[in-house]
Amino acid sequence: MGRRILNEALRKMVNADRRGNATALLQPISGVMVSFLNIMKHRGYIKNFEVMDPHRVGKINVELHGRIKDCKALTYRQDLRAKEIEQYRIRMLPTRQWGYVVITTPNGVLDHEEAIKQNVGGQVLGYFH
Repeated sequence: MGRRILNEALRKMVNADRRGNATALLQPISGVMVSFLNIMKHRGYIKNFEVMDPHRVGKINVELHGRIKDCKALTYRQDLRAKEIEQYRIRMLPTRQWGYVVITTPNGVLDHEEAIKQNVGGQVLGYFH
């Protein structure tokens, strides 16, 4: 259920970005979604986001940059070892120059570059480019 919520939220962001909207309102929210958005913010794909009323269903207001081409969450569990991350990235992302695979690891939610740097594997949450 959590991955479906993440996938719906990411699709809302992509659709709002394609329409040229400056913001997207995501609801319901989860902790994994906040971690995914932190990675997107760190990599410059979104400007900022604000979590409103996190104790209930909650909402996230995301300020878009206009850089998101595609963003998806995997609804099935895909386990990766640290050695397999690079081949998975090549297979899933369109080019080597942009895009990130987001992985949940024992060290937290990381993008593929940080996971390779820390030499940890985990489960793939999704990707964006």
